Amino acid sequence: MPAYVEQTSGAEVLRPHAEHAFAAELAALAAQDDRPRPDRWKLSPWAVATYLLGGTLPDGTVITPKYVGPRCIVEVAVTTLATDRALLLLGLPGTAKTWVSEHLAAAVSGDSTLLVQGTAGTPEEAIRYGWNYAQLLARGPGRDALVPSPVMRGMAEGMTVRVEELTRIPADVQDTLITILSEKTLPIPELGEEVQAVRGFNLIATANDRDRGVNDLSSALRRRFNTVVLPLPESAEAEIDIVTRRVDQIGRSLDLPSAPDGTDEIRRVVTVFRELRDGLTGDGRTKVKSPSGTLSTAEAISVVTGGLALSAHFGDGVLRPGDVAAGVLGAVVRDPGTDRVVWQEYLETVVRERDGWQDFYRACREVSA
Repeated sequence: MPAYVEQTSGAEVLRPHAEHAFAAELAALAAQDDRPRPDRWKLSPWAVATYLLGGTLPDGTVITPKYVGPRCIVEVAVTTLATDRALLLLGLPGTAKTWVSEHLAAAVSGDSTLLVQGTAGTPEEAIRYGWNYAQLLARGPGRDALVPSPVMRGMAEGMTVRVEELTRIPADVQDTLITILSEKTLPIPELGEEVQAVRGFNLIATANDRDRGVNDLSSALRRRFNTVVLPLPESAEAEIDIVTRRVDQIGRSLDLPSAPDGTDEIRRVVTVFRELRDGLTGDGRTKVKSPSGTLSTAEAISVVTGGLALSAHFGDGVLRPGDVAAGVLGAVVRDPGTDRVVWQEYLETVVRERDGWQDFYRACREVSA
């Protein structure tokens, strides 16, 4: 399949891969990209960074930003992929690690689907290779019976591979990556063979700050990565912009009302999440208690998207306080014993006293009762 192919109208999917959803932008960048490209890269490092951060090309094509944050973070991440070191994207839940990983792979290799999803049950075969047991029993060990992992395919084809939630993978399975990342070789002892990585191969892993202590990376494995920390949005305006953009993208795929119609509610949701997350109101005057959850940007996107769906199917299509109140409550109150007290205190001491927030206060009181 060509690297950048538009999704056909008859094959619409709920959540297209980045290389399909933004095929036009990727093609426009490739057509005008005259800078040096590493072997097997679809775009130059400059064009990859432009794809993630957004910009306007000489022919007037607008590249929408995929990541809103410090430019230096994206530049370091892209530069790392152009070297022989793997990239580890580290951050709190909801800091766009998976999103950035997917778009980096799409821009570099034209394919973001070489993916290993890390869980407590991820086996070694997911990183190395497995076997087709019907073929194995019929013909014995051989290449026909071998089932390559996404990592093996990426090594053989010079592609970018993604490993999500690396610290959730058992430690002994994690360490399977050491030889792959250091020697760029994957031995197949059953066949007396090996797969050597060709130019263009690299690996992007993501890990959650909250997972420290679950399955910490060994020092040997951590040395094989260049770690880039993705921070939470620095300002409320930046976070509002991120939420608005993502909700609008998701809403279009679901035929929901456009996000700008609910700008006031998006601002309220983001404000509530930031204040509870920081333990301080936006004006710096009032300290508040923080709940047990992360209240990430990704959760704010989910709350607003759910509110838009509620307003579209059971309201007048305009996002209102009553549409987001239940979602906010569900995001904040994860531990009913402690978080409910935190929420009620914040509701009565901050939300109730805030000018222009009376409808939001009443809606939250109603769902919290």
